[in-house]
Amino acid sequence: MDKFYDVLKQHIADHQPNFGNGNSVLTMLYEAYSECNRLDDDRIKADFYELYRQMNGLDLRDMDHILDPVCSLCRDHERAGFIVGIKIGMMLA
Repeated sequence: MDKFYDVLKQHIADHQPNFGNGNSVLTMLYEAYSECNRLDDDRIKADFYELYRQMNGLDLRDMDHILDPVCSLCRDHERAGFIVGIKIGMMLA
């Protein structure tokens, strides 16, 4: 077992792991989860349809000025909710 551990330790030293954009283990867990489990359910699709309907008649530049912050806000709240949910689950366990 010690030999295996030494080989593994040397491998990690030679090949530093790439954690992507993750600032923490929970952020990395969220990024991996969201890549594998798209959260575009019917309610979200309906809400975006309504947003597009409200923006009908705007040019693309104006639409981008609205959609970019909305999508960023949604993503940030989704990530925060996921991370807090994991923390609460860990405390309860």
